Amino acid sequence: MMRTIHGNPQRYLDSYWEYIPFKGESYVYFAGDGARIDEDGYIWIMGRVDDVISVSGHRLGTMEIESALVSHKSVAEAAVVGRRDDLKGEVIVAFVSLEKDVNTSSEFVEELKKHVVKEIGIIAKPEKIIISESLPKTRSGKIMRRILRSLASGEKISGDISTLEDSSVLEKLKETA
Repeated sequence: MMRTIHGNPQRYLDSYWEYIPFKGESYVYFAGDGARIDEDGYIWIMGRVDDVISVSGHRLGTMEIESALVSHKSVAEAAVVGRRDDLKGEVIVAFVSLEKDVNTSSEFVEELKKHVVKEIGIIAKPEKIIISESLPKTRSGKIMRRILRSLASGEKISGDISTLEDSSVLEKLKETA
């Protein structure tokens, strides 16, 4: 990481650091990730704050929609991507993994959509929710969103997928997406 800009240290502070009051520190570096601190003091990285979907002119953060889905008692994990739409610009497609022993049905999917509407509002209602046993992740646990975008758009998956932790997840998602 850079320490300064030669001859202009104030420009460095203005460009790369932002004053964010945090436990008495003067400056905190903003990396672009949203996070929260729980009641036990643990920091939970929620996702990129610049990862947005534009639905009918409304910019929605994928992180907020994912958080709304995960707040449902039956949802273990969620990932949200945008799919191009001629009328709305983009629509929301959610990929959801459920807790064990949760039965899925079209009524359950509608319940999840209503839950998002209750948490955020009608503009954030997912167009489609795809239920999966698990999501495509790298070995380090990062969800591979570009794969989910391709699946949501019906496009052929391109690029390197050798870093997938479990390639069988991809095959199962291709069947359901």
